[in-house]
Amino acid sequence: MAKEEIKYEEALDWLERIVKQMENDELDIDVMGEQLKQAQKLIKLCKDKLTKADNEIKRILEKID
Repeated sequence: MAKEEIKYEEALDWLERIVKQMENDELDIDVMGEQLKQAQKLIKLCKDKLTKADNEIKRILEKID
C-alpha cells in the first residue's frame, strides 16, 4: 500500500471492514495479525491526511484574517 495512492475515504472504508470482520469473528489468528498490521498503517495514513488538511485550513484562515 503506497501512502499517496489511497484516499482517506478508501482507507476509512478499509478500516471499517477490518473492524467488522474482527467483531464478527471472521478472521483466524494468522489473518488477524496481518489485518491488525494493515489497520495500523491505515490509521497512520488517515491521521497524517487529517493533520495535513487541518494545517492547510489553518493557513488559509490565517490569510483571511
